[in-house]
Amino acid sequence: MTDRPKRFEDTPLSRAEYIAALVHLYRGEVYRATQWRLRLDTTTNWSILSVMALVTFSLGDPTHSHGGILVGMALVHTFLVIEARRFRYFLVWQQRVRLLERNFYGPIVRRDLESPIERWGEWIADDLLRPRFRIAKRQAIRARLLRNYAPLFVVLLVTWFLKLSLHPGEPVVPFLDRMALGSLPFWLAPSLIVCEYSYLLWIWLAHAGDHGPMDELDDDQDHSVPPSLEV
Repeated sequence: MTDRPKRFEDTPLSRAEYIAALVHLYRGEVYRATQWRLRLDTTTNWSILSVMALVTFSLGDPTHSHGGILVGMALVHTFLVIEARRFRYFLVWQQRVRLLERNFYGPIVRRDLESPIERWGEWIADDLLRPRFRIAKRQAIRARLLRNYAPLFVVLLVTWFLKLSLHPGEPVVPFLDRMALGSLPFWLAPSLIVCEYSYLLWIWLAHAGDHGPMDELDDDQDHSVPPSLEV
């Protein structure tokens, strides 16, 4: 009669098996964090190229409408939201990588096997079973706005004013009338701009006291994550 294979739960892990499992986990988490980090660069590059193209197009010919700049603001806002979402996912994997580096690889390299965080293994296990976002959506939007997108929005706003100031049209059209877009009233364009930049200012100021990483390398010590931020 052949012996039945033992269940995984009934067989204790050896020290070598435990270390090998953590090594492979670390490699996998680094790969995923790297892939999401590259996606952040992709949306940033799209935004920069879009702004450069719109500025060149708008100011390159007096006959071009300033409406393209408004479209550019909406486009850059869309990229900002996409990048904020990617930043939230990036932080999920980055948090695990940092926990492993600080509490497993750090003590090994230091030749002192006492981990800085006592229950780091339980935190990683809980996060593997129930992945959670590290920051809220508005926090992520604010982080990417301050990191990359605020200068782009400033450039678009300045370009809009320059377009209206440098290209008055022939014959010379009053400044307010230049804001009109075809048959649309002159107040529509500035109203949309005021709404957009008021929202960005609110994101910046209203969430200034929120805790959370503001950068890809921000090493936040607080690993508690609200249940409402589950992935």
